[in-house]
Amino acid sequence: MTPLPSSPHLCFSFHSPVFLVPACLLLKMPVHCQRIEIQKLQQGDNLILGFSIGGGIDQDPGQNPFSEDKTDKGIYVTRITPGGPADVAGLMMGDKIMQVNGWDMTMVTHDRARKRLTKKNEGVVRLLVTRKSLEEVVKQSMNKYPRQ
Repeated sequence: MTPLPSSPHLCFSFHSPVFLVPACLLLKMPVHCQRIEIQKLQQGDNLILGFSIGGGIDQDPGQNPFSEDKTDKGIYVTRITPGGPADVAGLMMGDKIMQVNGWDMTMVTHDRARKRLTKKNEGVVRLLVTRKSLEEVVKQSMNKYPRQ
């Protein structure tokens, strides 16, 4: 995977000898790609990020509340600690984590994702996340709950 120039509106691309495809083109809905840098908080011997994750290729995607078609095995932010490092950095519940410190997170197990995020020798975590646009969220909620 090759990172593209820094911009909150650019995603990244998958790169192999066969193809180079911007990942945002592979997604089924309008999304906003964002880079987020989280400074871990030292609490005793622990470094705290202030968020929880769900998902992974080894998990049941039907249990993922953020998967629109219930087949997405990506890593999603499921909880944010109010006032914690992730909250201060701008991470939001429902964000899909695409990269952690440059590492591809699109096809990883839940445990691999957790280990990448919680490395003890890294005080900063740089994420590339995708986020549904507000317009898309409103449209989806209107379709789910039509006016009577």
